Amino acid sequence: MKCHLIIIASFFSFLFAEQSPFQKGLKSFQGRAEGANGLDVKSEPINYAIEEFKKAYKNSDKELEAGIYLMRSYYYKGKYAIKDDEGKKVVFSDGKALGEKLIKKYPKSPAAHYWFLVNLGSWSEVYGVIAAAKEGVANIMRDHAKIIIELDPKYSNGGGYFMLGAIHFKSPYIPFILSWPNNNKAIEYLQKAFEIGTSTPTQTVYLARAMYKNGQKDKAKSLLNGLLQKPLSESETVEDLVQHQLARELLGEWK
Repeated sequence: MKCHLIIIASFFSFLFAEQSPFQKGLKSFQGRAEGANGLDVKSEPINYAIEEFKKAYKNSDKELEAGIYLMRSYYYKGKYAIKDDEGKKVVFSDGKALGEKLIKKYPKSPAAHYWFLVNLGSWSEVYGVIAAAKEGVANIMRDHAKIIIELDPKYSNGGGYFMLGAIHFKSPYIPFILSWPNNNKAIEYLQKAFEIGTSTPTQTVYLARAMYKNGQKDKAKSLLNGLLQKPLSESETVEDLVQHQLARELLGEWK
């Protein structure tokens, strides 16, 4: 019996050893919420994923796929595992720089454009929306969101439309610098994203905020109450928990 246990243990050790860096990174990325206590996220799983995806990225056959997951990992780390702004700036800058390389080399990849925008948008939030607008970030994000829609309007549950709507909603109107943001357009694009594929908690919260801003208060509250009745997903537990918490805060403010 003892001999059998040793053989089984050795077999699984062999299997793990034979995993590629990408497989190791993917496994750790999928388990990125392990050890989290609510929104107190442990950095070890995502840090390991990043290191393995960096190795996989050096393989030309896996460059695009590993690069996309690396951008996703940078975003998760900066958004949820790091608490200080300086640390966030570094991680989101890494994601933004990688995205610029990938979309230059793989211009037809909607995923490359999308996760570049996710990191760029997060980068702009840390540096400040006004400062980012003056540097043309909003225009860059609008252009790439349109490219995503052209390449694959269904990618990431209407991710291109969501990005375009979010940009219209969050970008400030600045005369002579940024004059195109429009909340009606934000609602139009966010609604399209909401209706494509499976609506996500993030899409729901953004749409509700845009509707409330437009005076559609009952619809906005209904969206958030509906969201809070849904369970957290098993694959994006932390991400969903953040949106559920934000929904509760907004409903409290909108009484």
